[in-house]
Formats: sequence, C-alpha cells, structure tokens
Amino acid sequence: MAKKKAQAPAGTPAIAALTSAGAEFTVHAYEHDPAHPSYGGEAAQAMGVSPDRVFKTLVAEVDGVLTVAVVPVSGSLDLKALATAVSGKRASMADPALAERTTGYVRGGISPLGQRKRLRTVLDASAQDHATICVSAGRRGLEVELPPATLTTLASATLAPIARP
Repeated sequence: MAKKKAQAPAGTPAIAALTSAGAEFTVHAYEHDPAHPSYGGEAAQAMGVSPDRVFKTLVAEVDGVLTVAVVPVSGSLDLKALATAVSGKRASMADPALAERTTGYVRGGISPLGQRKRLRTVLDASAQDHATICVSAGRRGLEVELPPATLTTLASATLAPIARP
C-alpha cells in the first residue's frame, strides 16, 4: 500500500488526518450515483471489493452520548451490542442532521476519521479478519483503504462485536 498525499480534489479532513499521522493508506474514488439504494453497497461494487471489507460509519446515541459505530456494509449495526461495548444501557440511531453537524460530514460520506468533534468510536471486531478495510474518506464517492489497526489507533476506537449479518 502506497502512502498518499492529500490533493485538492480528494482533500478531506479524513485524508488530512491520515497524512498528518504518516499512515499508509490508499484512496479509492468512484462516481457516486445518487439513485443507488446503498452508499456502502455502491462503494463495494464500484471498487470491486467484498462488502465484508467495506465498512460504513454510523452515528448512534448511547445513553444520550453520540457514538460512532463502524460496521461492514454486508451487515447491520446491533444497537444492544454497541451499548454494551461502551458500557451503556440504551442505544438508538442519532438524528441524521445532528450526526452531520457534529461530524462535519454529510450522510453517506461520514468518516470515522477527521471529524469536527471527535466522538467515541467502536469498530466491529470482524475488521481484524482482513489485512485492510475500506471506510469513507469523508465524501460520497471517496474511500480510504487502510489496515484495521491504523483505523483503531487514529480513531481511538474500541474493537467489539457490534455487527449483525
């Protein structure tokens, strides 16, 4: 995997965070189709990558605290498991407008990296099954591929089984 420098068209806070940290990553860009029913499914298909290796970034509220969940696009988020992972009692999906305002990204392009306000983050444990995974680079049609350990470190993420097939 080659180390990439952020360039004007691909420059996002997520890519800037990766570059600043000296992390190795690969940027994948594709033409986003607004009519596609699934942002993550579209990314996997466009890149020719297994949906098990493409992870979506979801924002939930656990006991009233915004929390980021990063799960494979091939599955869904288990809200009870997310709550348990952060020692909470109750979790629900966050209001999309609040998620956008807080992270600084638009829905379908929320990255677990470079958020406006750093939120606690939980990465599904299945990420460890892969040498690299893909997550949003902070814009629809833009993904970064990186080792799960790099994402865990840079996002200060907890690893836990939070996805359902």
